[in-house]
Amino acid sequence: MAYHLFEVYGIELEYMLVQRSDMKINPIVDKLLTKKNGSLTSDIENGKIEWSNELVSHVVEIKTNGPTKDLRSLDKLFLENVQEINTLLEGFDTCLLPSAAHPLMDPLTETQLWPHNYSKIYSLYNRIFDCKGHGWSNVQSMHINLPFFDDTEFEKLHAAVRILLPIIPGLAASSPVLDGSFTGFKDTRMHYYKTNQKEIPHMTGKVIPEQVFNKKDYANLIFDPITEAIKPFDTEKILDHHFLNSRGAISRFDRNAIEIRVIDTQENPSADIAIAALIVEVLKLLVSEELVSLEDQKSWHENDLFDIFNDVIKNAENTLIVDQKYLAIFDLHKESDVKIIWKRLYERVGDKLSENQQKHIEFILQNGSLATRILKALRNDFRRENIQRVYFRLGDCLQENRMFRP
Repeated sequence: MAYHLFEVYGIELEYMLVQRSDMKINPIVDKLLTKKNGSLTSDIENGKIEWSNELVSHVVEIKTNGPTKDLRSLDKLFLENVQEINTLLEGFDTCLLPSAAHPLMDPLTETQLWPHNYSKIYSLYNRIFDCKGHGWSNVQSMHINLPFFDDTEFEKLHAAVRILLPIIPGLAASSPVLDGSFTGFKDTRMHYYKTNQKEIPHMTGKVIPEQVFNKKDYANLIFDPITEAIKPFDTEKILDHHFLNSRGAISRFDRNAIEIRVIDTQENPSADIAIAALIVEVLKLLVSEELVSLEDQKSWHENDLFDIFNDVIKNAENTLIVDQKYLAIFDLHKESDVKIIWKRLYERVGDKLSENQQKHIEFILQNGSLATRILKALRNDFRRENIQRVYFRLGDCLQENRMFRP
């Protein structure tokens, strides 16, 4: 069934399983799913939420079980499922850990690919890209799926999404620490995302999708080059172009939706869903052309948007934007940091959010991205025990649905 713009939503959240004793990743998602289901399966319907495996055996995905019209109570549903999973994991001395990357994992020695359903596809991916790296086996994100009905709606939504993508990490960055030290990027997940498919550059492109605004052009300019580039590697012809497209927002014409992928997982579901709700309302604003015309939105080349994005993944909300044309979209006329842009947008659409969502966005705007707060809490002390102390606090925030305070 095809839905119209903003009629329904799909949200996906990823979490890693870690041992309670030492925070090492624990690749037992198969045991978790078996304990819940009674037998091993890759997908479990749990009412309005579904659980499933991912590429690696220590990451579980929980997502809306089909499209939902309601973003307001979704955080409670996700929280109930997080708490149920944590209860099931107690017997394995294991718990869920939020944020977008494990700060201490050694992916070269600890990665275990999912060995069950779809393992043939995962093995092929591993053969092509070597998935034992941070950009593959040490990533957790939130995906937002937004519907479009036809080419006319796709044009509006894709134009708006492309404009917003560069500054989303300024709100959602949560991956500042890898290999036990600050990486220099507050959104290290997206830093790796840019290049983790360097063997076939067509798959990720410039993260920001190209200027394509209908199904036919998308096939010609994005899908066809991907299909050609993968042919020498996909000798068994088992990979699909929808599956291979790895831009920061991918267009799924098989289900008439755009999936936004540049959002790091936060410390609790209320923060995740508040960010999703704010992004949705800002996209509505852009689609309405109140801020800037559709033609002006479409005129942005991916390289110019990528330059902004590339700065934002380093400094998140503290990134200074100097591109006057980009600032003008948000009615700003002098150099401003990303935090100012998000505050300006929140002033425009904040009243459309629930009271709970407003509270969480205001906390982030006041206290900084989760990446900023993690770094403050670490106080430049990157000893293993200090990192564990801070990240176990994040685990408590997830279980108790609290915001992380440094």
